[in-house]
Amino acid sequence: MQKASILMILGSTALLGLFAFPLWNIMLGAPQYPVPLGMNIYIQGIVGVSEFDLQNIDGLNHYIGMKTIPKTEDMWEFKVFPLVIGSMSAIGIALGIGGLFKKVQPSLFLTWFVVMTSLGLLGMYDFYLWLVDYGTNLDPQAIMKMVDVHGKPLSYQPPLLGHRKILNFDAYSYPQLGAYLMLLGMGMTLASFFIGQRAKYHEKKYIHISN
Repeated sequence: MQKASILMILGSTALLGLFAFPLWNIMLGAPQYPVPLGMNIYIQGIVGVSEFDLQNIDGLNHYIGMKTIPKTEDMWEFKVFPLVIGSMSAIGIALGIGGLFKKVQPSLFLTWFVVMTSLGLLGMYDFYLWLVDYGTNLDPQAIMKMVDVHGKPLSYQPPLLGHRKILNFDAYSYPQLGAYLMLLGMGMTLASFFIGQRAKYHEKKYIHISN
């Protein structure tokens, strides 16, 4: 159970990497921008890859009626996500410490993993909805009104994952180090459950043989 508990502590601690490293990255490249424009998305807010990237992206978006890139105070997610990650990390570490003292069963490690996975999926879905709104809810008074062959306004929604052509821009969207640390940490917590269950089984088997 000791190995399982240590894994649980390490896995939960890995989530704290989200406070230091970006969760996601979106890059925009075009012939007139040999150095692509980009934004790094943290759980606390959005930061340009280079100093003036956000300013330049907002300038381009203005012409086609897209919203400006939200600041931290503009989205409730940037206030709630740090609280959720910090709380789940603290709970996971506490469960791991409890396991070291044999006060916590491995089943609670699995419960933590299921809850964290559910929260992660909800976060990704919320991110997807933001991308949809960002790329399709356009200002009708925009300087440029681009439409498809049927006369419907074009969507400028960046991809959730992968590449998409948007006018003359190539948009790329991929997870970053923060996301990989979170996945690594969650993998460790899931492994802690199986290792803990196996240790518990062998302990019961040993007690049964001894008796």
